[in-house]
Amino acid sequence: MRQVQPSADKLVGLLATPVRLRIVAAVVLGAATPSAIISATGLSDAEVSAGLTKLLRGGVVSVSDGALTVDAAVFTDAARSAAAKTEPTDFGVSDPKIAAVLHAFLVDGRLTAIPVSGRKRTVVLEYLVAAFEPGRQYPEREVNAILASFHADTAALRRYLVDEGLLSRDNGVYWRSGGWVDVL
Repeated sequence: MRQVQPSADKLVGLLATPVRLRIVAAVVLGAATPSAIISATGLSDAEVSAGLTKLLRGGVVSVSDGALTVDAAVFTDAARSAAAKTEPTDFGVSDPKIAAVLHAFLVDGRLTAIPVSGRKRTVVLEYLVAAFEPGRQYPEREVNAILASFHADTAALRRYLVDEGLLSRDNGVYWRSGGWVDVL
């Protein structure tokens, strides 16, 4: 039974040396005693002794019925605890359906893909157009620079924004003509 549950960063630290990594690999592959680890890895008695001590204290390796074991749950628990620390992005919208679409297509402020579905694409485009100030005119190169911060295909995004009536253009100059606006 495992007493210590290492965090993800502690687990990575425990496995960060080649000696301890080889010891864990040997135990996972069936080496149940220090002498079996020495035989399987070619490590010295001192290396195995020092490495096992750290791994046992850290909760990666345990002893069950006199045999060394590695419980896969150590890795699962560490991964789950690390993943749980990620805070969902707040897109500043109150409608959960709109937030779900934005979460599906925007990761760390970047579009993972341009939605194919018309309604989903409209939701994403309405979010993107908020990067443009109402009443300000933008040359095409500036529009491209702003859109490039979201996705590499700036031409497609520009075209979709114009087609949706969110941006207007005339002679290479663009201005915001749609979308929601925050009112103070």
